[in-house]
Amino acid sequence: MDTRQAEKEIIEVLKTIYDPEIPVNIYDLGLIYEVKVKEDGSGWIEMTLTSPNCPVAESLPVEVEQKTQTVEGVNTVKVDIVFEPPWDKDMMSEEAKYELGML
Repeated sequence: MDTRQAEKEIIEVLKTIYDPEIPVNIYDLGLIYEVKVKEDGSGWIEMTLTSPNCPVAESLPVEVEQKTQTVEGVNTVKVDIVFEPPWDKDMMSEEAKYELGML
């Protein structure tokens, strides 16, 4: 298995998942800290939320797990939610900042 290719494909899937309160995908929003895939097809995603009290704190990680497991060659994906470092708008991509009128 080409783990780098699988990681790239997972990132493409993550770009189809949107925060329901902000019209930007979770990858460009800066919520994804790390994506790893091992040779055995197991994946791991470290992500955060815009705040610990985010209304999708329970549903968003499940959506991330389910959608990323559809990548060919990826058998399982574990999603870890972390709050260190805390998310802030500086973590957003330039495209996301532009879309939100922050540039």
